[in-house]
Amino acid sequence: MRLGKVIGRVTLNLVVPSLVGGRWLIVSPFNRNFFQNGKEPPDGLSKESTLVVYDNIGADVGQTIGFVEGREAAQPFVEPAPVDAFNAALVDCVFYEPLNIK
Repeated sequence: MRLGKVIGRVTLNLVVPSLVGGRWLIVSPFNRNFFQNGKEPPDGLSKESTLVVYDNIGADVGQTIGFVEGREAAQPFVEPAPVDAFNAALVDCVFYEPLNIK
């Protein structure tokens, strides 16, 4: 699972029947700087890559989410679904303190 910030939404006219009822979010994954330097978003966001994530739990723009990618993203569906990334969690807080290795 990776963490990222929802920066937008996608609107579709037609959708595969197995995906009806969900939404599509544009997510910017947190990069290494967010965790190691403690930078707050947007400095800690990955500006190089964003991805579209399927969401059926109600994330909104500005929220931090936990998402899975690849084959695991299609596992929650009963019927096979063409999904590459799936929102698995709404994240309230992230507590992390980098180790000071000398």
